[in-house]
Amino acid sequence: MRRIQSVKAMTAWSAGLHREGVTIGLVPTMGALHDGHRALIRAARLACDAVAVSIFVNPLQFGPLEDFDRYPRSLPRDLRLCEQEGVDAVFAPRAHELYPPAFETAVSVQRLTRRYEGLSRPGHFGGVTTVVTKLLNIVRPEQTFFGQKDYQQAVVVERLVSDLNLETTIVVRPTVREPDGLALSSRNRSLSPAERKAATVLYQALSSGRELIRAGERSVKKIEAAMTKLIWAEPLARLDYLAVAHPATLDEVRRVRGRVVLLLAVWIGETRLIDNLVVSAR
Repeated sequence: MRRIQSVKAMTAWSAGLHREGVTIGLVPTMGALHDGHRALIRAARLACDAVAVSIFVNPLQFGPLEDFDRYPRSLPRDLRLCEQEGVDAVFAPRAHELYPPAFETAVSVQRLTRRYEGLSRPGHFGGVTTVVTKLLNIVRPEQTFFGQKDYQQAVVVERLVSDLNLETTIVVRPTVREPDGLALSSRNRSLSPAERKAATVLYQALSSGRELIRAGERSVKKIEAAMTKLIWAEPLARLDYLAVAHPATLDEVRRVRGRVVLLLAVWIGETRLIDNLVVSAR
């Protein structure tokens, strides 16, 4: 496994493989890898000849009051996981490699980023779409793998790739969960034991919404009320947002018809967690 830190070296690695007809799968990450990332790496391994993992805590997607300095970093452990999974190259650049002193360009997706995460975290998606565009141009992967846990991000990146005619296919893989339903997330490491127990309320609320829909409830107002009640019953939880939306446009809906996505963000103590479920009305 190669560890690559410079843009020049990463571009050369990719170009060399492409000259040989080798297909590349990219798994973009911010490190602190867990079994959710492991599942993405394995999916990339099955689909492509070579696998690259990027590890970069992107400063552009953190606001001034967010947890950039607290975000978990564990590069030696991450490298061991990548090696165990047969990753061919890890691209772990320093910030100045991707954002040199004269850097001043931003890439943005408009409508899809103005709600939910984009409203709660101003500037977040501008950082995401800028760094993803750079990574795709540097690595030139045939397929790029994201997890469904960051549902809005996946939809935004799919729009980015389509609108800019970027030559990769976005593959979105299912959320990987703990046995009690908590979605795997690098931020889970910040939870105390009591907070970790409280965090299961996210999946409980989503499951409640799903069961109401499966039982025939079509009123979004009633579904959201039931989910909200569960969250506020947990003393350590503070609701940021909760929505029932169209899975492709992310527009909020008033009544459930066909497939919808249940989206929420919840503060557990000082840690902000997001999760979602896609549900089909019977």
